[in-house]
Amino acid sequence: MTQIRKTIAQGRLAAVAAVLMGLALFSLCGPIGLQAAESTAMRTVAITFDDLPHVNAADPEAPVPPTSDAVQQVNRDILAALKAHATPATGFVVEKRVEQLGPLGKDMLKDWINAGLDLGNHTYSHADSNGLDVNAIEKEIIDGERSIGSFLFAATVSKPRFLRFPYNHVGNTPEKQQAIAELAAKHGYTLAASTIDTSDYLFDRAYEKALAAEDTAKAGRIVAAYLEHTREQIAYYANLNHQVLGYEPPAIMLLHVNSLNAATLDRILILFEEAGYRFTTLETAQADPAYQQPLTVATKFGPMWGYRWARQYDVKVNGSAEKEPPEWVVQYGR
Repeated sequence: MTQIRKTIAQGRLAAVAAVLMGLALFSLCGPIGLQAAESTAMRTVAITFDDLPHVNAADPEAPVPPTSDAVQQVNRDILAALKAHATPATGFVVEKRVEQLGPLGKDMLKDWINAGLDLGNHTYSHADSNGLDVNAIEKEIIDGERSIGSFLFAATVSKPRFLRFPYNHVGNTPEKQQAIAELAAKHGYTLAASTIDTSDYLFDRAYEKALAAEDTAKAGRIVAAYLEHTREQIAYYANLNHQVLGYEPPAIMLLHVNSLNAATLDRILILFEEAGYRFTTLETAQADPAYQQPLTVATKFGPMWGYRWARQYDVKVNGSAEKEPPEWVVQYGR
């Protein structure tokens, strides 16, 4: 484990040196030199959104199926907040939902591209890879890039660069995990990591229910609870990653395109700013050596990368220390 941490830290030091201080930084050696480089490096975070164009778009079984106008407004609000904070972001697209929205779906993807943001592949139908064979997984990948491929090509990027599987399921057996890694590479993708989770979908269910009931007081309480939970999770996962790796790699925030995040994104970005983070792209974040290590521990669940790293490097962590969303929010959303 010590050697793994040393390899990652040395790779990160080299990156810091090249960007901030040039070759002169390489004259620093030993623990003191490394600590000096670490102290000058700012915290960074990449913001990502799953389920573009909307988590409940064109879904008749959604708790509160949104209107087309509501879907558009959610995207407008998210893009406005990102612009206000000069924040790059990657939106992971579910192609089937784009198709079901017709021209409106593609218009919203165009809005993301026109805002200078990136689009990633979130598969065609948002199917759970745990229940698919390898051929079906490959079809989900290929069909998932129908729209985003053409938009990114027009934006001078040849194809989508990042692939994120629904529920963060990247192989429930060692064999499937290896197959998924090979499929991603075959189709020119990097698997998108994520290091901060806020269970935003649970808060959003409650928030949507409060809005439908026109209960503004309850909606306000849910927003406040969500922002407090987000603040706690940012700190928790920073500490977890430092415990496992010996330093904080660039963070990757996992959010969803939903009404709650549209209403709160400005304040979420402020939480990161107050915690000393600056915003970066997913590509830059995953260039950190921590993300270059292939996943070797298969799981049917979709944990954040800090937990995956802990299992992979055999570091004992206390997962029970992570706070769950308030029970009253979960119960209200049911």
